[in-house]
Amino acid sequence: MKKSGVLNRHLAGALAELGHGDGVLVCDAGMPIPPGPRVVDLAFRAGTPSFAEVLDGLLDELVVEGATAALEVRDANPEAARLLEGRFPYLGLVTHDELKALTHSARLVVRTGETTPYANVLLRCGVFF
Repeated sequence: MKKSGVLNRHLAGALAELGHGDGVLVCDAGMPIPPGPRVVDLAFRAGTPSFAEVLDGLLDELVVEGATAALEVRDANPEAARLLEGRFPYLGLVTHDELKALTHSARLVVRTGETTPYANVLLRCGVFF
């Protein structure tokens, strides 16, 4: 049995299958999820687990070379915007509609219980060497 890191067996397995360039969408409870990507739904109750908690846990596990979020996050959810800009100085911003279109190419979607608007980010996996 694992003693640290991601303990959820479905998420740990999905993370182990990711490769360089793969997309991982970390999203709030309301983000539409397209057919295709593997989905690990961590939502338990409204707000649990939070977007920030899940994102930070994933960043402990993954090499990330790029991140994209919705431009609307800046006005609609300044707290999430500060979190994303603090974690990703190279954060790309697109419209929410463009972000939803990009999710079709994601390999993995991790749904949180977050219920604040635009708490979504598409990560692009890097390589550790």
